[in-house]
Amino acid sequence: MKNLFIAGGTSGMGKGLAIHYLRQGSRVTVTGSNRLRGKEFLDEAASLGAANRASFIRADLLSLSENRRVIQEVQARHESIDGLVLTAMQQFPKRKLTLDGFESTFALYYISRFILSYGLTDLLEKGKNPVIVSIGGTGMTKGEIHWDDLNLQNKYGLLKATLQGGRANDLLGVAYAENNKNAKTRFILNHPGYTNSGTNHLAQPFKSIMRIMGKLFAQPVDKSIQPIIKLMDHPPSQPLIAWDRTKAVDLSLSTLNKLDAMKLYQLTKHLL
Repeated sequence: MKNLFIAGGTSGMGKGLAIHYLRQGSRVTVTGSNRLRGKEFLDEAASLGAANRASFIRADLLSLSENRRVIQEVQARHESIDGLVLTAMQQFPKRKLTLDGFESTFALYYISRFILSYGLTDLLEKGKNPVIVSIGGTGMTKGEIHWDDLNLQNKYGLLKATLQGGRANDLLGVAYAENNKNAKTRFILNHPGYTNSGTNHLAQPFKSIMRIMGKLFAQPVDKSIQPIIKLMDHPPSQPLIAWDRTKAVDLSLSTLNKLDAMKLYQLTKHLL
């Protein structure tokens, strides 16, 4: 039986993976910010006969203290975990700071994942063949880290913030692998491609636009998660694994630069 924790597991790909592994007999804890979607997840788990193997933690992962509370709750529920899946993501059309003073896209796409990855490492190391899976845009080279303006005070844009978050997520995986070369845990960066993961996190008019785009062009969640499941169940042996849909990504890409990864790690390690 696998023990999994999925951040962002009440909708989209996170929920798809959670339900898949519940069907496989695994024990799965998910977190999300919406209590109703959490209840829907638990109800679906119960319909599968997996009520005793499914747990929901309501939390706002934009908050540093909430991420730390989630770690404590996962530690209380699991003696070990075999997989940490990081899917929580939200787009902000207008610049928004968290209560801790971080630009919100950066906080959710990078800082939350940073804290959860390192904070749950001890539990992962007790697991069997453990992996961290971080869903993002790995393989893409657009966007950059704005080293002198991580909070994007100057000329904020939704796309600019999202691309910076994606590049920071890539560097998180690189730095984690560098910092844990002799560990059991492998870090998997995955770009699933355009997936119809729902629009609950979007405001109008973006919600209507993306709903139409999703129906016309996006692949369904069940299809997008299949390559991820294969990687989780049979991960390659190297510390860092990067895939764009069904193909391995060249680890020498500029977006996976080790010096940049360690620079970003040094800027954020105090959060641990």
